Amino acid sequence: MGERVTPRGIALPGNRWDLLDGRRPDAAPTVSVVVAHYEQPEQLARCVAALGGQDHPRDRLEVIVADDGSTEPPRVPEGVRLVRQADEGFRLAAARNLGAAHATGDVLVFLDADTVPEPGFIRELTRMPGLAPDVVVVGRRRHADLTGAAVVADIRPVVAGRELPEPAWLTDAYRRSRNLLEADDRSYRHTIGAVLACSRIIFDATGGFDESFRSYGGEDWEWTYRAWLKGALLAHVPQAVAWHDGPDAGARDEHDRARRNAEAVLLADLIPVPGSRPHGRPTDRVDVAVTAPPGASEGAAFVSVDSVLAAVPGSEWVDAAALAEARGRLDRVRVHVEIVRPVRVDRILGDLVDSIARDGLGVVTVRADDGTVLLRIRSSRAAAREERWGRDDLFPRASERVDGVRLLVGEPDVAAYLGGWG
Repeated sequence: MGERVTPRGIALPGNRWDLLDGRRPDAAPTVSVVVAHYEQPEQLARCVAALGGQDHPRDRLEVIVADDGSTEPPRVPEGVRLVRQADEGFRLAAARNLGAAHATGDVLVFLDADTVPEPGFIRELTRMPGLAPDVVVVGRRRHADLTGAAVVADIRPVVAGRELPEPAWLTDAYRRSRNLLEADDRSYRHTIGAVLACSRIIFDATGGFDESFRSYGGEDWEWTYRAWLKGALLAHVPQAVAWHDGPDAGARDEHDRARRNAEAVLLADLIPVPGSRPHGRPTDRVDVAVTAPPGASEGAAFVSVDSVLAAVPGSEWVDAAALAEARGRLDRVRVHVEIVRPVRVDRILGDLVDSIARDGLGVVTVRADDGTVLLRIRSSRAAAREERWGRDDLFPRASERVDGVRLLVGEPDVAAYLGGWG
């Protein structure tokens, strides 16, 4: 094998972005800001002016306005790049991808045209991705009525007296999770595409935003979940403040329940993690994948796979070769239960699988009394990050002897297994 290519920067364990506290890159990262825009000339002017007032080095900051088919091309200042796509309806995800495709920076920042950053926004938002490329950062989006507000480089004096309430559900989530330091498989719900930053490495690993989203909301959550599965850490940086013109469109109230329901139904198929996926009906994507023991007889493979599926709620049997490709239905696998040797499982293993997320584990190995490895339960997130860095010490591992998981010796009696008499 050739030399493994690893990203520049710091490899962090688990979600421990706090290990970067007090540290800044030796040189400011090169940053590309992608500003999504559609028919918002006054708001865009405020956003671009504020980007011109950032305290990040000018020669390491590029601004790209990605226009989603406005009737007239938006006017942008010299030095700001404009890219456009045809007006084919709401295509925010595609516009962000278009901007990213033209970006040259090591760190990508996604802003919406109706969001105006304070002067330190870029510096604060890009600090961690500039140090550790696995970190995905969400800033603090505050709200104000900016109708008629001046176009200035520093928005802070302008918003005085114009402030609107911040969404309590989001601020509460940040408080409970210690700014996402205690993130879990469902923390994607606490990211906002309008104030988001990631490295080019993570963005490319995800393949970008899902362009099948053709209405407001959800594309940032779905992207963040895929980034999480690709080994991203999630962090909220409250010091990175940008002001949204108007109230929170995603406020959790009764007035927009139909739209929110449509978003939840769409995401239920795309994000199959418990708490997001349907309770009964199948999803388009596999969450927990089970692969058969290599070289086992047909009967031994049948009993092994069937008993593991019965023991792991929400799991599906998949082909090992197809899983390695990670395409189609298998591109969101969160946990892989690898049956190493033929087994029969007579107890529920849900808690063991849940420990992958609950305890932030990379691998749980289930062994027989003599030490024989029977099962390996792997975290896709851990595997992706460890593959990227070429090391296996970024997530803790555990080894268990589990009653009710036993090695199958010889050819099993499948009829007896199914009938319950053997």
